Amino acid sequence: MSFPMQRLRRLRVNENIRRMVRENRLLVDDLVYPVFVTHGKGVARPVEAMPGICNYSIDKLLEELEEVVALKIPAILPFGIPAVKDETGTGAYADDGVIQQAVRAVKKNYPGLTVITDICLCEYTSHGHCGIVKDGYVLNDPTLELLARTAVSHASAGADMVAPSDMMDGRVGAIRAALDGNGFENVPVMAYSVKYASAYYGPFREAAGSAPRFGDRRAYQMDPANSDEALREVRLDIKEGADIVMVKPALAYMDIIRRVKDEFGYPVAAYNVSGEYSMVKAASQKGWVDEKRIVLETLTGIKRAGADIIITYHAKDVAKWLSGFDV
Repeated sequence: MSFPMQRLRRLRVNENIRRMVRENRLLVDDLVYPVFVTHGKGVARPVEAMPGICNYSIDKLLEELEEVVALKIPAILPFGIPAVKDETGTGAYADDGVIQQAVRAVKKNYPGLTVITDICLCEYTSHGHCGIVKDGYVLNDPTLELLARTAVSHASAGADMVAPSDMMDGRVGAIRAALDGNGFENVPVMAYSVKYASAYYGPFREAAGSAPRFGDRRAYQMDPANSDEALREVRLDIKEGADIVMVKPALAYMDIIRRVKDEFGYPVAAYNVSGEYSMVKAASQKGWVDEKRIVLETLTGIKRAGADIIITYHAKDVAKWLSGFDV
């Protein structure tokens, strides 16, 4: 059948028909809201590079989460900002660490909210790298023990899921073994399986104070030019016990999201990272873009690419838009 018998515009003539034939739908259920938590009381310190985002003390975080729960956002991903940092990132796995305290408080006050904790050392180390450093090089195997300790401490505090983001080889297996060995066999692992050494992380590093004090992270995070390597990373993480795999960042790597979903059929998370968020916010404040339309288009594109879960700082606004409320 050819033109004029076949006119694709017939299915675009009004909103009801467009809704009926829509192939992909962005839902509140897809969203995870990242938050930053720090020590102190009464702290809600705005992050200059991320309009609308703050570093919260635990009491203020609980106030912020009241709205998150009301919007039915299913999960949060808290990042800790410790009072003290050291060479081995002891704050990451301390029983009284800021994340451990935050998780206990959140689960006590909002037991139905899923808490996914980031497993990495970079926010807690004085050098800002994701593992133990010797002679300027991040050591892989000694770091695994600390990552495993961190995961167990988070699970002990009540975390529902752990998400290793360090990109050390073998860390999913080490964490899975440690969790199972300590009675947390039902705590899933969402692995940052494909994490690129990206320029999109800048605003996050301001928020978390996690920029490396020397060098960069290209010796352990992936080269943005590589695609096949992403599949090798995912394959290894699945073999080691990952329950969900992640691609980070999302926007510049939609082809990777699609390849991962097609190749493995596993639940895929995509992280709509700080740089992606801040660029939209900056352009919106200048009046150059329609924030609502561009955010919904971007996140729908991420889902269309194959993501089942979208981690995004836009989560609250998106939940309001999808519910029919203006922000």
